[in-house]
Amino acid sequence: MKGDKPFLNCKSLSQTHFDLMELVYIAISFALGGILKGATGAGAPIIAVPVLALLYDVPTAVVIFAVPNLVPNVWQFWKHRNDKLPAPLSWRFALAGGLGMVPGTLMLAYLPGQVLMLMVAFAVVVYIGFRLARPGWVLSKSVGNWLSIPAGFVGGVLQGSSGLSAPVSITFLNAMKPERTQFIATIALYFAALGLIQMPQLVFYGLMDWTRFFQSCLALIPLMAFMPVGAFIARHISKEIFDRIILMLLSLIAARLIFQAVTPWTSS
Repeated sequence: MKGDKPFLNCKSLSQTHFDLMELVYIAISFALGGILKGATGAGAPIIAVPVLALLYDVPTAVVIFAVPNLVPNVWQFWKHRNDKLPAPLSWRFALAGGLGMVPGTLMLAYLPGQVLMLMVAFAVVVYIGFRLARPGWVLSKSVGNWLSIPAGFVGGVLQGSSGLSAPVSITFLNAMKPERTQFIATIALYFAALGLIQMPQLVFYGLMDWTRFFQSCLALIPLMAFMPVGAFIARHISKEIFDRIILMLLSLIAARLIFQAVTPWTSS
């Protein structure tokens, strides 16, 4: 059946070569992602996925991030499971996200590489915009409960196709102004559900094999190792300064992604 697929973006194993410096860049990107996740409870993909997309391509980035997305979120959800937002909202949000992963992963397997890279850049830019705007409005629990399914689904599509659901998923939860532990538990449940749906799809489309699974497991090490660093930073360094550093870094990454995506078209 795989032979009938007309197009597959992800590089073959023979094409994906990791030299020493690339491994260093990957480790640094996941360490930074771990710091962000440890500090805020979410956001690791917003650093790691764009860096990996710059080094390789979007499908490779999404595949390598699969295990680091699943394992820490299962752990965080279990640790804070009693603190999540009310069950109807949190479970609808997570299940709708899982459903969104189905068309999202299909897009990942079939869309051209430049389109996927622009999608990643767009997601990063939108995330930066929301963080800078800091909208003061607050979603009531009743409205949030109604919006949990469409927000979860759209976030799942974004996560499946680009590896980044933050512009929708994190913004949606932030709008309800939950407590920090409520946010961590609910977003961890959401990403855990997405990861459980994503893994078999990546295998089905030929994007994940044993070698990439091993690479994805290795990427988990720097992410988990630096999560306590993020938790320390959250306790001892101004949140505003931390946010500015992250947003400056993301702005540079987004600019580079856009340039790399449009260059093949402008030169053709």
